[in-house]
Amino acid sequence: MNEELVVIGIDGGGTHTRVMVCDLRGHVLSYIERGSASFYKDENAVQNVQGALADALRQANRAHDHVQALVAGVAGFDAPNDLEWITPLTELPGLTCPKWHVNDAVSAHAGALLGEPGIVVIAGTGSIIVGITEDGQFIRNYDFHHYAASAARFIAYDAVYEILAGNTDGTDQELVQAMLAHWQFSSIDGLAAAAKKGFAEDRRERDKQFGEFAPAITAAAAQGSSTAIRVCSRAVDQIKVGLELIAASFASSEVTVTFIGSVANSPYFLERLNERLLHGNRKQYRVAKPQLSPVIGSVLLALKNLNIPIASDVIENLRNGMSH
Repeated sequence: MNEELVVIGIDGGGTHTRVMVCDLRGHVLSYIERGSASFYKDENAVQNVQGALADALRQANRAHDHVQALVAGVAGFDAPNDLEWITPLTELPGLTCPKWHVNDAVSAHAGALLGEPGIVVIAGTGSIIVGITEDGQFIRNYDFHHYAASAARFIAYDAVYEILAGNTDGTDQELVQAMLAHWQFSSIDGLAAAAKKGFAEDRRERDKQFGEFAPAITAAAAQGSSTAIRVCSRAVDQIKVGLELIAASFASSEVTVTFIGSVANSPYFLERLNERLLHGNRKQYRVAKPQLSPVIGSVLLALKNLNIPIASDVIENLRNGMSH
């Protein structure tokens, strides 16, 4: 096996782009993080991804013609016409290897469950629930036209609306103060006036500002804020509905579930999700920690597309590479 040959895996999220270059035995040669890969979140998405690719190859000391395959898992790849903005992300001049573009949930599933059947719940910058059944069906909650409004910005919008509507009590004081500080207002009236004008004209900037407030909401829920608990509980319930929709297609009575993303892995969400899944409607659920990261999932898919066996030593090399 030519020692110089490599594959590239990309995890293109709404907040961060992660690029990994590995040899064909899974040794990690470079790992780079940059800004968003989503056109909907950052107008500089193409520059972010192409810049990360160039830096990763440079750090790995590999030329473009050493690359045998590239897999990019990209947030927001939900329909074939999305390729219009997704394909340019990886069109680095001179990089002519075979390229596969998939939804970032596909890469997340490949890394988290190593190709085994199960369901991955992603709730962070974005939200999607995906499952791969025992007979290889790939099912998304989107396929049912279901969406779990559990992405960071959605729980923030929900909390702001609740507070502006006056649905608060004494347990919410710290959350209200944190909200006013985040938006730099001294009173609810000031925040309400900004809300009537749509908060901010630029949608990307507005969503980013709301998304950045989500950790304050999950923390407030853990501290007993009734508004934060109400908002988070709604999101958890929507996740469970989407999860159960997908689980119905599994043959086994027990389905493995894993959680990815800043919202899903916040202490409050993790605790509530685990509680809810103790009482499945048709299935029993086994909650597992993700085996490997989504960017490694993309690497595994790249190796698979080259028909390279994913032996245990390859997995171990990838795991060790990320731990250094």
